Amino acid sequence: MEQPLITNDSVVFGLLTLCLGFIFYTSSKQTGFWSKFYSVVPAILMCYVLPAILASAGIISDETSNLYFMASRYLLPAALVLMTLSIDLKAIANLGSKALIMFFTGTVGIIIGGPIAILIVSIFSPETVGGNDFDAVWRGLSTIAGSWIGGGANQAAMLEIFRYNPSKYGGMVLIDIVVANIWMAVLLFGIGRSARIDRWLKADTSAITDLRKKVTAFTDKITRVPTLNDYMIMLFLAFTAVGIAHFFGDAISVFLEENVAAVSNKKSFLSFLGSNFFWMVVIATLVGIGLSFTKAKNYEGAGASKLGGVFIYILVATIGMKMDLGKVLENPGLIAIGLIWISIHAGLLILVAKLIKAPYFFLAVGSQANVGGAASAPVVAAEFHPSLTSVGVLLAVFGYVVGTGGALLCAYLMEIASKV
Repeated sequence: MEQPLITNDSVVFGLLTLCLGFIFYTSSKQTGFWSKFYSVVPAILMCYVLPAILASAGIISDETSNLYFMASRYLLPAALVLMTLSIDLKAIANLGSKALIMFFTGTVGIIIGGPIAILIVSIFSPETVGGNDFDAVWRGLSTIAGSWIGGGANQAAMLEIFRYNPSKYGGMVLIDIVVANIWMAVLLFGIGRSARIDRWLKADTSAITDLRKKVTAFTDKITRVPTLNDYMIMLFLAFTAVGIAHFFGDAISVFLEENVAAVSNKKSFLSFLGSNFFWMVVIATLVGIGLSFTKAKNYEGAGASKLGGVFIYILVATIGMKMDLGKVLENPGLIAIGLIWISIHAGLLILVAKLIKAPYFFLAVGSQANVGGAASAPVVAAEFHPSLTSVGVLLAVFGYVVGTGGALLCAYLMEIASKV
C-alpha cells in the first residue's frame, strides 16, 4: 500500500474541516457562480466528494487514518441522541407502512441483483465470475451481500460461512466501498431534486410534511439564543449517552457471545447480535428517544439538532475519505458486477416506489438502510429533515436483523448463477 502524502490525523482532520468550511461558505452565497453551482449540486454531496478527491489524489487515505472510526463510534451516536431529542413517535408511526415496504424492496433487489449481475457479466466475461473451491467469485460476492443487506457483522458472517480466499478478500471490500459510495452519491444528488422526483412518483408526502411542520413549530416555540451553559448541557447529554451506549453495548455483545451459542457462531442468523456497533447504535437511539419524554426535549430550541448536524457532516467527510476514485478501474469486471447489482437494486426500488406512490425519502432511506447501514442511513434521512433521522436508524436496525438470512439466500442464488 502506497503511503498518502499526509498521515497525521490532526492534519487530515484540519483538511476535512477546511473542505466543510469552504463548502458551507460558498453554499451560503445567494448570487453568482456558487449560487448556480449549488442549485445543481447539493452541498452534502460536495462534503462527500471533496474528501474523496483528496483521497484519490493520494493526499489522505482512510487506510492510514482513524478518523472514520472516531466519527462513527463517537460522533454518530452523539448525533443520534441530539437529533432524536425532539422526536415525535406518534408522528413517525403515522408515516405508515411505505417505509418498511421500500426497505424490504431494497433487500429483495440486493438478493436477486447479485445472481442476475453474475449471469449478465458471464455472457461477455465468464472468467470474471468463475473460480474454483474457495477462490470462487460467488463466495467473495456473498460478503458484499452481507454488507449491503446488513452491515459489517453480517459481512463477517458470510466470510466465515463461505470461507472465501482471504488473500482475495480485499478486492471484494474494494467493490463494496466503491459501488456503495457511488450509489450514495447518486442518492444525495437526488435529495436536491426530491420535490421533482416526488411529483414524478405521484407520491403522497403529507405525513412527512406534517412531521416536519410539527417539529419546526415546536422548535420555533422554544427557540432561544443558546448560552455556554446550553452547549455544555447538550454535550453532557450527548457524550454521556455515548459512554452509556459503548459501556452497555460492549457488555451486551460480550455476554451474548459468551453465553448464547447462536450469537457466537458466525454462521448463525443471530450472529449480528454479537456486534458492539449494533448495540451502540440501538442504545444511543433509545437514550435519545427516552430524553424526548423529558424537559431535555427543550434543548432543541438551543440548537440540539444543529449540533448533531455538525457531527453528521464530519461523519460524511470521513465516509468520503474511503472513496479512492483511482481504484475504480483496478478490476473493471468485478466493478461491473457491482454496478449492475446496485442498478437492479435501484431499478426495483424505483418501480415499487412508482407503483405504491412512495416518496423519494422512503426510497433513499430504505436503500441506505440496506446498503449503507447505521452509519449512513441517518445521514441521508437527516438531509431531508433532522426529525427524520430516527427513521433511518430504525430501518438500519432491520437491516442487521435480516442481513445474514438475506445474504445466505443471495449467496446460494449466486452459486447457481455462476454454474449456469
